[in-house]
Parts: sequence; structure tokens; C-alpha cells
Amino acid sequence: MFRTMTYNRQKNIIIFTFLLIPVALLLLFTYYPAAKLVFFSFTDWDGYSPEKPWVGLDNYKEVFSNPDIFGVFTHNFAYFVMGLIQNVVAIYFAVVLNGKLRGRNGFRLLLFLPYIMNGVAVAFMFGYVFDTTQGSLNLFLNSIGLTKLGETSWLGTAGLVNYSLASTGLWRFMGYNMVIYIASLQAIPKDIYEASKIDGANAWQTFWRITLPNMKPVIQLNLFLTVTGALEVFDLPFVLTKGGPAGASQTYVQRVVETAFAFNNYGLASAMSIILLFFVIAVVGLQQFVLSRGGNNK
Repeated sequence: MFRTMTYNRQKNIIIFTFLLIPVALLLLFTYYPAAKLVFFSFTDWDGYSPEKPWVGLDNYKEVFSNPDIFGVFTHNFAYFVMGLIQNVVAIYFAVVLNGKLRGRNGFRLLLFLPYIMNGVAVAFMFGYVFDTTQGSLNLFLNSIGLTKLGETSWLGTAGLVNYSLASTGLWRFMGYNMVIYIASLQAIPKDIYEASKIDGANAWQTFWRITLPNMKPVIQLNLFLTVTGALEVFDLPFVLTKGGPAGASQTYVQRVVETAFAFNNYGLASAMSIILLFFVIAVVGLQQFVLSRGGNNK
């Protein structure tokens, strides 16, 4: 029977057969839980009771009207700032290590190694770095004469804790972004650089007019990862500060987890998750609009 079918029909059957299991798994483990999450966001479910009282939009109103819930988004701003710095530093090292530097492969490996380390292990390691009395950072500052800075409580000061935690992410993920940027640089045709040298362009003009424009799609990708990562931070503040001091380092995802598993309010936590999803979509959409508009003006 299969032999009597036309080629196009055989091809469609084969494609459908290969896609059947992946699509079924996608529907089962992605879209079905997402649909249940949307349903739970309109209920007052405690996580274990068979009754799920319908409350409509009350959970969403609670999120936007309660500054203790929606206000924790401001704590994620430090991660966004450090993420931008991380991309700038990654581009710098990518340009340097893409050249004819002796031992560049070794430097690439050293900068990439933090990315493969476990996030909890990194958090514990930096817990010793930021320790107020015996931390290596304060001991170093005291050794060079900066005694006032050497007494700083990096994880106990409300204005510094989020930037201290975000700097840990900068150290961990910079090498990953650098590798992506190096791959982007290696994809740029060499004859473009040769033509720019013939035209008399200096290093800065070559970087600004040739390197950055050709890296733009990859920069957009890394900025997307930066924005989503900044909005979804959980492990570092959870391990190092538990949201302290006085909730100053609690991130939005921490608040969602706390609402669900500590207070058994799965309905409100589901609504908070849906709001986070739309917030990420809105921020990323705005980012793509700004970057695309800038490219069209050129």
C-alpha cells in the first residue's frame, strides 16, 4: 500500500510520523501545563484541595495593587544593569581574543570555565567573597588601604546587595556571551577588513562601522537572554541572602515561589507567573522595536 502512494504523500506521512512524538511531548509537558497555569490564575486554589474557587481577575488586581508584590521588580534592575555591562565586557574580550594573541585559546577557556560551574556552588563561593569580616573582597580592600570600603557589608546593605549579587552573574555568564560573540566575529568575511585597511580606516572606525553592524543579530540575541535572565533571577539571592536584608534582595521569581510553596496560594502565584510572562514579552518586544528601528534609520 505504501508503494502505491505518491511521493508527496509518502513524504507527508513520514514527516507526520517523525513529528508525532515530539509534538505530543510538547503539548503534554509545555502547552497543557501552561493552559492549567492560566486556569489556576483565576482561582483561589491552595495547591492540594480538590476545590478551586473561581475568583476571576482578583489575583491580577492583587498583584498590581499590592506594592509588596509588584514592587520587587525594582530589585531586578541591578541584574539588568550588570547584564548590559556583561555584554560590553564580553564584546571587548571577544574582539581581543579573536585576534592573533598568543595563548588566546587558553584565555578563552579560563573565561568560559565559570559558565560550566553549578549555580549553587558559585553562590556559596561568592558567599565567602562577600563575607563582611573574613571575606576575600574586604580583606583585599583593607590590604590596599581602603579601610572604609573594607568594612562594607556587601550582602547586608539594601542599596548594594542586588548589585553585589548581579556582579556574581556577570562573572559567571560573561564567558558564555564572549564565546557567542567570537563565533559571530569569525563569521564576518575577512575581505571586508582588508578593504577597510586599503581605504585607510583605523581600528575604531573598523570596529564601529564593520564589526558592530555585522554582530547586530547576535547582540540582539544576547540582549534577549540578558533581559529574560534579569527578570527570572532566582538561585543567587535564594542561596546567599534568602531575600534579605528585610526583603531588599528578593526577586520577583522568589516572590512567586514563596507565594506558592510557603503561603500555599497557588492561584495568586499563577497570576504572578502569567504577568511575568507578559512583562518579558513586552520588554523584549520593545527592545526589538528599538534595535530594528535603529537599523532602519541607517
